Formats: sequence, structure tokens, C-alpha cells
Amino acid sequence: MSLVRLRTFVEVYRLRSISGAARSLALTQSNVSQHIAGLEVAFGRTLFERRSRGVEPTMAADELAQDLGDLLDRAEEAMGKARARSSDLAGVIRIIGHADFIAEEIVQHLPSLIAAGMRVRLQPAHRDLVQQMLLEGHFDLGVSAYPIVDARLHSEIIRDEPVHAVAAPQVAARIKAASSLEAGLRGEVMVAYNLDRPLIDTWLRHQRLGHVDTSPGLTSPDLRVLRQMLQANVGWSVLPDYMCREYIAEGRLVKIAPISTPLTNPYSLVWLPTALRNPRVAHARQTLLRGLRGG
Repeated sequence: MSLVRLRTFVEVYRLRSISGAARSLALTQSNVSQHIAGLEVAFGRTLFERRSRGVEPTMAADELAQDLGDLLDRAEEAMGKARARSSDLAGVIRIIGHADFIAEEIVQHLPSLIAAGMRVRLQPAHRDLVQQMLLEGHFDLGVSAYPIVDARLHSEIIRDEPVHAVAAPQVAARIKAASSLEAGLRGEVMVAYNLDRPLIDTWLRHQRLGHVDTSPGLTSPDLRVLRQMLQANVGWSVLPDYMCREYIAEGRLVKIAPISTPLTNPYSLVWLPTALRNPRVAHARQTLLRGLRGG
């Protein structure tokens, strides 16, 4: 059975599209359809039901994908690494993700990529846009602080980042002097990543405070903005360690009611498996995984 046909099957399965798989594999739609038809003859079972928009996998396709997907991905990853060791890595590498993590952490590992001849293009974006841009092939690698739910993408945790509730010293002193922690927090402005307040609500649950039902006085998808506001004595927030570690050490920010049980937020590097065929992407992925995990 042809490995090329199996690779085509996995691509159609992930993208739910004959035309999308053709673009990803640099084949014609006719070639992709022939590969799938050949597999269906070999298995004696229908693998995809054609729909008005794309295809729908059958139970037989689900079983085959479960057996094949990761094995083929690991083989292609190994081939990508081998090609990277012997290839010219010059060219563009495109990275998309949370603006603050890119600015504070990713940039530390870009000099080695640039020294290898790469031209790096960075783009800030939230999780949903990260997933969409990777799936559509507009970017090579992504960074997300939220779980990746689309099975067509692969991800690995690069940092299990501690998070802390913080404020400027004056604000933290007022919170501490209040009749209770909950009262102190309610008496100050909350600044948050967005209106959903994922980090803040998780921290509140760890403090057994339930839900401090206060609408944020400021929201920003760039945590550097929140950090700037806190330093200006405006409110309190919950930030990942990399955003406030140095500021706490220097006394510019203070932890609010530290908790004994560690609270962390995982950050992941994300990619479309077929992108690893490009030795430049495979090399950049490995460089970032190694560097960020050791950071």
C-alpha cells in the first residue's frame, strides 16, 4: 500500500476537504481523489462521504486515521529534522501568537533563527485567530496560552507558567488593610485580559473567593498594557510569572495574598503537521521548543 496514498488520506481527513488537501500536498484535486479511491478499493470500505462543502469521514476513516496519523507525523518530523541538518534554511518563518509572550519570551530565541538565514515575521493574535491562520497556511508556528481544540493541529507545552495576583505597593496595602480580601479586591479597579477574566477567575477559585462580580475597569489582550496600568497605581490583576517576576523582585509590584498551592497556566507551541515537511519550519520548531522549555 502506497505511503503517498496514506499521507493523502490523513491530509483529507484532517482538513475535511479534497481541495484543501490538494493545496497542502501540492497535488491536483484529481490526484487526491484518485489516491482516496485507490484506498477505498484496497480496504473495500468507503472512507469519505462527499458533501456540498468538503467531505465527512466515515467510521472506517476514523479508525484508519487513529492508527496512522501520529505514525506518519513522527516520520515526517524526523525527515524534516534530517533535511534541516543538510539544507539551506534561508527564507521566511512566520510566527503568530499572544503579543506579550512573543515580546517577552519568543524574541529571546530569534537571534539563532536569524543567524541561520531566516527572516522572521511576527504577528500578534488571540487563540482563535492563531488556529485559523495556521490551518489556512498563512503562518508556520503559533503560540497559545489556551488549549488547542482543533484535532488538525498539533501542540506541545513549552511552559507551565506560574501566575500571581499583583498590584502596585500602595494598592496592595489598601487591599490588605480592608476587612477581608474579597472586600479589598472589590474596592479596587480590576484590570483584565478580557471580559471573560480566565486567569483572574481561576485565581479567585484557588483563593476560595468564588466570583468577585466586578466588571474590569480596563481590558487589553496585551498583558504589557495591564502591567503598565498596575505600575501607575491603577487596580489589580493576575499575571503570568514572566510578566511580573522582575517587577516583584524590584518592589514595583507586590503579590496579593500568595497561595500555597501553585497555580500555573500552560503555554503551547502549535503547528499544522504538514508544515514540518519544510526543513526551515522543522528547525525553527525544534529551536523554540528547546529554548522555551529551558527558559
